[in-house]
Amino acid sequence: MRLLVVEDDPLIARSLDNALAPLGNIVEVFTHCAEASAALCQGGFDLVLLDLGLPDGNGLTLLEALRERGDMTPVLILTARDGVEDRVRGLDLGADDYLAKPFSLAELEARVRALLRRSQQRSDNLLRLGPLCFDSVSGRVTLDEAVLELPRRELLLLEGLLSQAGDIAPREMLESRLFGFGEVGSNALEVYVSRLRKRLQGSGLCIRTFRGLGYRLEEART
Repeated sequence: MRLLVVEDDPLIARSLDNALAPLGNIVEVFTHCAEASAALCQGGFDLVLLDLGLPDGNGLTLLEALRERGDMTPVLILTARDGVEDRVRGLDLGADDYLAKPFSLAELEARVRALLRRSQQRSDNLLRLGPLCFDSVSGRVTLDEAVLELPRRELLLLEGLLSQAGDIAPREMLESRLFGFGEVGSNALEVYVSRLRKRLQGSGLCIRTFRGLGYRLEEART
């Protein structure tokens, strides 16, 4: 999953990255509201971990703007502020959960998993379609119960498609998931889609192209 961390304390930010990245997540860290807002406008994030006390403003302002434009990306607030008033305001503005510092990394990881499951309407950590299964905690992929070893970017692509299975995964979302905010070549995404298609041959699954929109992972029609 692609996670956005908005935290100006370098020690905490590094701890979050060290805890969440090894679980197969892409963790992008920003220290200011303005740069985090610009990143969120490009989309493609699965979860936001948001500090409130930031150098250029209050994280709640970022949260409020996010919800006002209809972006329902799950938000977990991380803050040293433990007053009831702050908790209530954050939740009323649309935060999905709240964790006061200092916190246990084990509890943080569990809350992240729970929010991701809830946002994808899942009861466990598995993404499935037909014979394909992806464990979002371990990063393990199986196809017809056999382990499928994938390079990092193919794994990110598969996760993005599976999280939208049955619906079109927007091209922009997939590109930001695979390549971050760097400049992307015109056919860079197609290269990885082609590779993944070859791996899925004979599985009863296919990746369908929607020109100008994106791709959809679906069960092949018989």
